[in-house]
Amino acid sequence: MENEHDTPMNEHYTCMKECAAEAARVARGVDPARLPEPSRCADWDVRTLVNHWVLYTSYGLEHRARRTTLPDELTARDFTAEADWAERYAGQLERAVAVWSDPAVWEGDIDLGYAKVPAADVAALVTKEMALHGWDVARSTGQDFRLTDASALLILATVDANAELYRQYDGFAAPVPLPDEESAPPFARALSHSGRDPHA
Repeated sequence: MENEHDTPMNEHYTCMKECAAEAARVARGVDPARLPEPSRCADWDVRTLVNHWVLYTSYGLEHRARRTTLPDELTARDFTAEADWAERYAGQLERAVAVWSDPAVWEGDIDLGYAKVPAADVAALVTKEMALHGWDVARSTGQDFRLTDASALLILATVDANAELYRQYDGFAAPVPLPDEESAPPFARALSHSGRDPHA
């Protein structure tokens, strides 16, 4: 019988919790003066990137778990207009992650509008966005986004499983070659496979 601590839900939930904690740390380190500056994401300034990150990786994460739709009020909100946006983001991440602590939430499918996708896959995709855009925010504001290799390997697997589809819709750029691909840390490989230069 499989040990409950070795199930995919627990493995991915551990990764989700780690990414959420790191995202909250990075958010708290964002200097408000950097918000109007260009970000690592083409055509987005840091404010636009942060708003996208906050919306989909905290509020979106909770609404996916609850099988509800993000309200227009949230999709139109400038979260960074609130002086305590980073603390609000950290609190919302905690709420969202808590909802995913229920094993039942990981069962069945989630209707994304264009398709019904297994809940575990949705969790992996949102966690991947939390990490990749967390790195974008970190690098755009003079910080680092750090993950354990165990969590980074899960992010890498999710990137590789979805990279071609993301590229069809301009979600990822072309892979950035790494001179040390075989020995590179897993998060560096996840970044490079998603079209990001981990050394930039």
